[in-house]
Amino acid sequence: MTVHIALLRAVNLVKHNRVAMTELRALAAGLGFTDVQTLLQSGNLVFRSEVTGAELESLLEAEARKRLGLDTDFMVRTAKQWNAIAAGNPFPAEAKNDPGHLLVMVCKDVVAKETKITGARREIVRPKGREIYIYYPDGAGASRLKISVCGTARNWNTVLKLAVLAGASK
Repeated sequence: MTVHIALLRAVNLVKHNRVAMTELRALAAGLGFTDVQTLLQSGNLVFRSEVTGAELESLLEAEARKRLGLDTDFMVRTAKQWNAIAAGNPFPAEAKNDPGHLLVMVCKDVVAKETKITGARREIVRPKGREIYIYYPDGAGASRLKISVCGTARNWNTVLKLAVLAGASK
């Protein structure tokens, strides 16, 4: 079985798409996934499954809608893919010195060259495959950056914690 990391998009935001991590773990276990773990309250799920890729994303989305009443996107990567995301970081100095302002947006699809990226001020944006690395020197909360893709972002600290959690599941 392959270790996967699933990121839920836009959950537990004030009163929007509320889900308890215990419910999320129960959903994954109910689908036959093993070694199910969550990290934080923002929809980070690590588990083992024989189902992979887009089929796995579709399954999680459909079952979350049916069983939890949760209508959101899931972005799924294998542990190997997640390690490549961490290793491929184009901002090593920022990762070391300012990890809370470095985010990785994990997207459904490969980020096309014609993807609209607007509103950047001092933010630095680097698309790479199905991920977008973004450094927010002034913080994401002050940003007007808009990117026209379906994805969800995690800060660098969370990226590294998920890598450790997925590695422990091997």
